[in-house]
Amino acid sequence: MTTRPFDEDRPPIDGPRRRRSGGPGGGKRGGRRGDPNATVPEAEFTSYYGHNIVKPPPWEWPIPAYLFLGGLAAGSGLVAAGAHATGKPRLRSRSRITALAAVAAGGAALAADLGRPERALNMMRTVKLTSPMSVGSWILSGFGAFTGAAIGLELVRPRLQPGSGLARAAGVADGLASAGSAFFAPPLAAYTAVLLSDTAAPTWHESYRELPFVFVSSALAAGTGMSMITSPVSETNGAVRQLAVAGAVCELGVGELMKRRLGELAEPLEQPPAKRWHKTATVLTAAGAIGAAVFGGTRIGAALSGAALVGGSLATRFGIFHAGMTSAKDPRYTVRPQRARAAAAAEQGRGITQPGGEWPT
Repeated sequence: MTTRPFDEDRPPIDGPRRRRSGGPGGGKRGGRRGDPNATVPEAEFTSYYGHNIVKPPPWEWPIPAYLFLGGLAAGSGLVAAGAHATGKPRLRSRSRITALAAVAAGGAALAADLGRPERALNMMRTVKLTSPMSVGSWILSGFGAFTGAAIGLELVRPRLQPGSGLARAAGVADGLASAGSAFFAPPLAAYTAVLLSDTAAPTWHESYRELPFVFVSSALAAGTGMSMITSPVSETNGAVRQLAVAGAVCELGVGELMKRRLGELAEPLEQPPAKRWHKTATVLTAAGAIGAAVFGGTRIGAALSGAALVGGSLATRFGIFHAGMTSAKDPRYTVRPQRARAAAAAEQGRGITQPGGEWPT
């Protein structure tokens, strides 16, 4: 056995030298001393160095108001197009007025959230197909243009001499304006769901499959509900009532499917402040559907049922808005789904960074 000068202070150890655990570089990280059954408790994240893991969008109440008004405009536009095709003048004109008023108020709410009106105009400079907000701005503008033209023709046509060339041209233009409104109405109702799903807020992001159907159904319920309030029963007692019931039932059904698929991410819908809005939406939408089906043939029944449907649509947008904001502020809804996806990928023999090992699955 060889000796070194340091052995005077530290006597040599007989026998083979133990290798320090932990691999190259030594350290204690490779092994565990003490109780071999000891486990480290799962960490509960409350923040990331004092900040949210996901930054909530800087949106306030004008945005959910914009979501509702866009849906109301889209639903009313579809009703107006159907009324034009079936020859129901009062339903057509009043639905067009509702659609134009709603789209104008929605644009004002969007401009209010942006802070300055010129910011809304700046979005019209380009078309960015990868941006839901850019595409939505053009959808909103197209719908507003055709609806405005239809309202203008509504005012001009009675003043033209019947059978004249101008009257025939105005009739053709009226049909084109009605078709244009109907063309832009479905994407106007659906694109706001895409806008929310494109954010990092967990509840919005994971609801990308069902949320467009919820918003389109809610828009149809709102549009038909407003028509039942403003138009005579003689013109709404039929297809409008049936569409109102169908829209409300689809909204409730798809909304329930969305909650079941989201699992833990649906919890923000049952937490304040979204809980109050969500329960109100469910009650009003169900009451509106039952009222439209049973009492929609009477003036009072149609008006009350329509008001319930409109109120339910409004509450739906505010409830989903607040649920998404809550999920962005609470780190649980960011960390736990990531862990669940990683565990599911590991069970299938995939790494989280491998194809198919990350969202969407």
